[in-house]
Amino acid sequence: MSEEFHDDLVEPGGTGVPERFFDRFMFNLHPTWETAPSVITGFGHYPAKDVADGFAIVTTDTEQRNVRFSTELSATGGRGAGPLRFEVLEPNRAWRLRLAPNPTGMEYDVIWRARTPYWLGDVAVNNADAATTDFEHLVQSGRYEGTLLLDGEVHRVNGWYGQRDRSRGVRNLSGGQGMHAWFQAQFPDRSVSLLLVEDRGGGRLLLEGAVLHEHGVLDAVVDVRHDLRFDGLDLRDGTVEVVTKRGTTYLIDVDATAGGGFMAGGGYGGHHGRRMGRDHLEHDTYPLDGSVHQRTLDSPLTDRLASYRWNGVRGTGIFEFALSRSTSYTYRPTLA
Repeated sequence: MSEEFHDDLVEPGGTGVPERFFDRFMFNLHPTWETAPSVITGFGHYPAKDVADGFAIVTTDTEQRNVRFSTELSATGGRGAGPLRFEVLEPNRAWRLRLAPNPTGMEYDVIWRARTPYWLGDVAVNNADAATTDFEHLVQSGRYEGTLLLDGEVHRVNGWYGQRDRSRGVRNLSGGQGMHAWFQAQFPDRSVSLLLVEDRGGGRLLLEGAVLHEHGVLDAVVDVRHDLRFDGLDLRDGTVEVVTKRGTTYLIDVDATAGGGFMAGGGYGGHHGRRMGRDHLEHDTYPLDGSVHQRTLDSPLTDRLASYRWNGVRGTGIFEFALSRSTSYTYRPTLA
């Protein structure tokens, strides 16, 4: 595994970075055999703004609970904020994540260990307003050990799947996108991982990713087609076809009916990097009864824990999706 990617976040007080520069990570944590509970947590540095913020989301069978926190980066030492603390135990191989008591009723003390090499790509998109989005994007599949405490019940998470996602640079996606998909399908010996962005006409703006194998191979994704079924803006099920550089075709069936994973609960929708002062914390709960959905929230971005089936093998993983809320957009399948 290459160690070229420096795993520590940019230090507090970093100089010479643009005003909108960010350095963020996200981890998800979920069982290998079912779709609840699903945990997503993230944290970011904004050196030019002196901001550090993060979030934790837990989705159960009936609701999604969210906690968001922010502080001054110069006051943190760079290793967390609010109830979240983290430590890079071994660069690109092992992280420790701890969440202290907070209003969600969830706590955890876990170690994420890599099970595959990482994929490092460059996200470069020309936006409708002529601004350019350009940032590094790293994904890597791993497994957890440790404990998750939810409403006083202890869950041993040894062997649970988790994808880490790392982005740093200038992110200012604005206008013109039709569908965004961050597809993470975890199978026992590999992870199918890709980022796809389409315009409102169904044309491809971006495709990057790879199939990450436990035996160390990175097989770059060269094409993807999809036939998905949505209820409004909410993904229900469908099929994704992934073609790799080595010539392997994956035809993966998707069941995304579990519910939840609304990333507005983590501050997505324009709230990251805002100056909130020291020790700011807020929380809320979304019932999963249909009253909360992609049109009622600040962002339609959804990280749904989905069930997958490929070649008779069952998997689970996060299917992140967002459809444009513009009336000019209609989803167009590309898989006949």
